[in-house]
Amino acid sequence: MRILAVATIIGIAVTATPASAREVVPFQAGVSPGTIVIKTAERKLYYVRGDGTALRYRVAVGKPGKQWFGEARIDGKYVRPAWSPPAEVKRDNPRLPDVIPGGAPNNPMGARALTLNLDEYAIHGTNRPGSIGTYASYGCIRMLNEDIVHLYDQVDVGTRVVVVP
Repeated sequence: MRILAVATIIGIAVTATPASAREVVPFQAGVSPGTIVIKTAERKLYYVRGDGTALRYRVAVGKPGKQWFGEARIDGKYVRPAWSPPAEVKRDNPRLPDVIPGGAPNNPMGARALTLNLDEYAIHGTNRPGSIGTYASYGCIRMLNEDIVHLYDQVDVGTRVVVVP
């Protein structure tokens, strides 16, 4: 997913989303506090804390054949970003516009986006909250808008992201 610009915060309505799906859970994974661990098969994202726990969020992950595994780092933080469909998405959906403005109801990036230094992937909100907990994307990690806003406030550029099966 390509982030094009940070949209103006003033004057953009945000669609209400269902209640947060996050919770504090015990977590021992041998990673440093502050690391994001995404367990694809569980469709869960864990933000590791320093006390043997993690914040766990329900997420949507890549469809079969669109998933990726490994390590990345957050290389950008964006509020209500505009979105330009990557070539593969545009091929599958040629009627998509070249750019969807930030904050627009049809913008799939939602309220926030954390871009990764790996291809065109991001951890981002969604305009499709019903997709959370499913295999739905082209490789990005989708979160409820309320949850991506919460995670966005916890992490910095450079945060390590580990994606496992």
